[in-house]
Amino acid sequence: MRVEIWSDIACPWCYIGKARFEKGLAEFAHRDQVEVVHRSFELDPSRAKDDTAPVIDMLARKYGRSREEAASMEADVAANAQAEGLGYRVEGRDHGNTFDIHRLLHLAKARGRQDELLTLAYRANFAEERSVYDDEVLLALAVEAGLDAGEARSVLADPDAYADDVRADEREAAELGASAVPFFVLDRRYGISGGQPSEVFVQALEQAWKDRPATALTPVGGDAEACGPDGACEVPRS
Repeated sequence: MRVEIWSDIACPWCYIGKARFEKGLAEFAHRDQVEVVHRSFELDPSRAKDDTAPVIDMLARKYGRSREEAASMEADVAANAQAEGLGYRVEGRDHGNTFDIHRLLHLAKARGRQDELLTLAYRANFAEERSVYDDEVLLALAVEAGLDAGEARSVLADPDAYADDVRADEREAAELGASAVPFFVLDRRYGISGGQPSEVFVQALEQAWKDRPATALTPVGGDAEACGPDGACEVPRS
């Protein structure tokens, strides 16, 4: 069975959702027969490559809130991340265009190191003092994930490298009706939107495994917190 996950490094619910999915997958009896494929989705594709801003400032502008209110929103998301055992810095993070990160993730996919790079990039972005919008940081992460430094540097230097792969993922997400991320598709039968609890993923995996005949894409688990194509990310519901 194949599970495809559309996500963006800038999306906190993608970071949290990945952890929750992996917990659910660990409880699934047929986990060794599940292929996980990560696909590209940019939250802020129109943003220029060198246009970065502190996350708190970006949230304050986007939602028309004070900086203190934006920090409180981030703290609520951080509490959800920490409940999953994830590191999460409320202050000191940047927000920017993630196209180059996605291109590098496609190189990692071609070399069988996609999940390793994605995990490192999430950690760098949300938990560490490392900006994933800096090419040297990305290069260091690629090497840490097991990629060749020269090959990774060549991809970062060529804006066309793997660009078509990123765009193809994004077109496919639109065709499948994904309007926010994370977006999980199980065997092209079931769709799960948002950072659902791990038990929802267990149930969906079991259902998809049993229901082998192809059917139309069916939503599973209702709505959960997600990040939309305008870069807006939901705060936890009370």
